[in-house]
Amino acid sequence: MADTPPFFTILTPTYNRAGTLHRVYESLCQQTFKDFEWVVVDDGSTDNTHASVLAWQARAAFPIRYVWQNNQHKKTAFNRGVREARGELIVGLDSDDEMPPDALQIFKSAWDSIPPARRDSYVAVTGLCARPDGSVVGDRYPQDVFDSTAVDVYFRHRIKGEKFGCMRTSVLRKFPFPEDVAGFVPESLVWWAISRAGYLSRFINQVVRVYHDSTDSLSRGTVAVGSNAQGLYLLAWDMLQHHLEYFRYRPREFVMAAARYTRFRLHLEHSGVANAVQAYRLTRPLGRLMVGLMWPLGYALYRRDRRRGIA
Repeated sequence: MADTPPFFTILTPTYNRAGTLHRVYESLCQQTFKDFEWVVVDDGSTDNTHASVLAWQARAAFPIRYVWQNNQHKKTAFNRGVREARGELIVGLDSDDEMPPDALQIFKSAWDSIPPARRDSYVAVTGLCARPDGSVVGDRYPQDVFDSTAVDVYFRHRIKGEKFGCMRTSVLRKFPFPEDVAGFVPESLVWWAISRAGYLSRFINQVVRVYHDSTDSLSRGTVAVGSNAQGLYLLAWDMLQHHLEYFRYRPREFVMAAARYTRFRLHLEHSGVANAVQAYRLTRPLGRLMVGLMWPLGYALYRRDRRRGIA
């Protein structure tokens, strides 16, 4: 291993994705910017993922590190990869997606365009995703170069659709995904916490990821109720606990969050797995009032789930 750390760490959590992981490898081989490493965190795969990575290690022109852990979840695999990363910036690339050949060069140029004296206040460069047919996923940003926080982009500017970027390793290490909550944890819990700490992102209207839709991807996970009720509860809690000042921009979403808070809290209490409810309590008075007003709808949604056999 070289003494000089690479500029980027490409971080790929994976679980039984040997059939698609080659997309990541092949797109990395084509990158025009070469100063990177690839860290593959295998979340207990039982397919031939390890053999595939070993074969690539033997012939790749860039360093590849393989990290295996017992099957836990995408969030723990991602946290492990952040701890292992040697790069200044991390690119978290799903195990079934790819980047255009100029993606890392685009990220590097955008990062270098931030004045050095201001870079400590930035956490990320975030660009657009495109489908394999070249069509852009979701909305573009209001300007081609747009500095803001992830919270403002979501609530105030109402930018929709999958986006993709690189983030400072040192900041990600301060904001790990919570591992005390089983199952799905929304990524926004981390991105919004980083925003509340005052970090900006540079948003750019350039495609930096080719998005392959896949319902069984570890990195995207699933948001069905069942075992993911704790993460869905946390998403509603986070909005009501921390972001009510944005109510005027997305009122319907906050009203529905108040109903979902009750819906998923009841699911968790019924299942007996309610550590998220115990650890993440809603204390903001206005949020509690909204939950009270929306309790009938939340209860109705919970009862509907039960009738449909959703545990």
